[in-house]
Amino acid sequence: MFARAKKILGKFKFLRSLKARLFLIILLAGMIPATVIRTAILQNYEDQAVGVLTADAQNQFNILANHLANTGYLHDTSLEVINTELEQFSNLYDGRVLIIDQNFRVIRDTYGISEGRTVVSEEVLRCFKGSSTTNYDRRNGYIEITTPINSITNGLSGEETEKEEEKLSDGVLLTSVSTDSVTTTLEILGRKSLIMEMIVLLFILAIAAAMAKILTAPFERVTQAIGEAKAGFTDEKISVNDYLETEHIIDAFNQLLGRMKVLDDSRQEFVSNVSHELKTPLTSMKVLADSLMAEENAPVELYQEFMTDIANEIERENKIIENLLSLVRMDKKASDMNIESVDINALLELILKRMRPIARRRGVEIIYESIRPVSAEVDEVKLTLALSNLVENAIKYNKEQGWVRVTLDADHQFFSVEVADSGIGIPEEAQEHIYERFYRVDKSHSREVGGTGLGLAITRSAVLMHRGSIRVESRENEGTTFTVRIPLIYLV
Repeated sequence: MFARAKKILGKFKFLRSLKARLFLIILLAGMIPATVIRTAILQNYEDQAVGVLTADAQNQFNILANHLANTGYLHDTSLEVINTELEQFSNLYDGRVLIIDQNFRVIRDTYGISEGRTVVSEEVLRCFKGSSTTNYDRRNGYIEITTPINSITNGLSGEETEKEEEKLSDGVLLTSVSTDSVTTTLEILGRKSLIMEMIVLLFILAIAAAMAKILTAPFERVTQAIGEAKAGFTDEKISVNDYLETEHIIDAFNQLLGRMKVLDDSRQEFVSNVSHELKTPLTSMKVLADSLMAEENAPVELYQEFMTDIANEIERENKIIENLLSLVRMDKKASDMNIESVDINALLELILKRMRPIARRRGVEIIYESIRPVSAEVDEVKLTLALSNLVENAIKYNKEQGWVRVTLDADHQFFSVEVADSGIGIPEEAQEHIYERFYRVDKSHSREVGGTGLGLAITRSAVLMHRGSIRVESRENEGTTFTVRIPLIYLV
């Protein structure tokens, strides 16, 4: 039912507005009590007025009933004084008076249309047993009252009185009292109260409009502030602290704004670094080429030396481009992963086999330790690239006669590869930046070993694509340990 109501409300676009909903809520909160109060006042007046009229009429008819009993009118309806009195009561209450004898026969009707007829009803029967009754007929606008007519019991003994009370009444006075005066007053009161209610509702309408505008103003300021930030007029944090809800929205937006700023700064820095890294080899090659062109009759040895340097710069340029392409591939969706079951032991042995010639040239010993056989669901190409970068960095940034230890282990959920070295280490303040693109801890040493500053960024991207994690522990001049943990089963 709630879903259906929500669907119906959704068809009316203006009802989706918080301002419109607040307006309606406040308006209804004022209208409903006003209507209820007006109805209650009118109902209470009607009950009070009918009650007063009934009580007054009952008193008068009790007196009349006693008078009828004392004068013996039930046996002689020709008494003019009583007939005149009955007509006066009928005119006074704008109603009708019927007198019924013990045979349930109407002996007197002020309207003169039911005399001689028999009247049998529940109210009349109860009245013959001594119980007066009243009945208010709102629809037809009259009050029906039955009053017993009993002979005087003064002078009788106690037993005689009880017997007398057990007997039926001598007759019944059945009267109807018009409530036209009550109805007329009720209509006048209803019109006046309706006018008052309309005035109150107009006042509530104005309050509802004002309150809805005031209550939604903070959200409009949030929208305006976000719009200005989106348009680029400001990149400062915005603040709208009117409500706890607006604080939460603004906090979330400020975090998003901060994240976007970091990404934008990172993008600008990345473009700047790429331009610099690609321009440096080109500048070197141009300088070498210009130097050769400036030399007349340069010896062959000089040509060979310069061409070797140019070839090295070209190789360096090519490596930067390949790493950039690898990063682009890493930034693609996980659906591009080519997952298959791979023997991780064999994969590491192959990687270390390729790295050993580089290690021997630098006098670095590679140690491989496999705790247990490991088979996992991975993208072999991406994982090979990630682990190769770690081992290659451990070799390049090591000391003479140093060592690199690669350890493979696994539990029931993850396998871990630990790459430890005895190298130069990473300063503590630099460890949080090592995965940034083109970031170098020691730029001069990186130039010497041919680093591009992209290796660890590629490694981290590959590990994250496998739903894994990478952690570093390092001390300057003591060595570095990278630990990679990757799930044995790839979860999409």
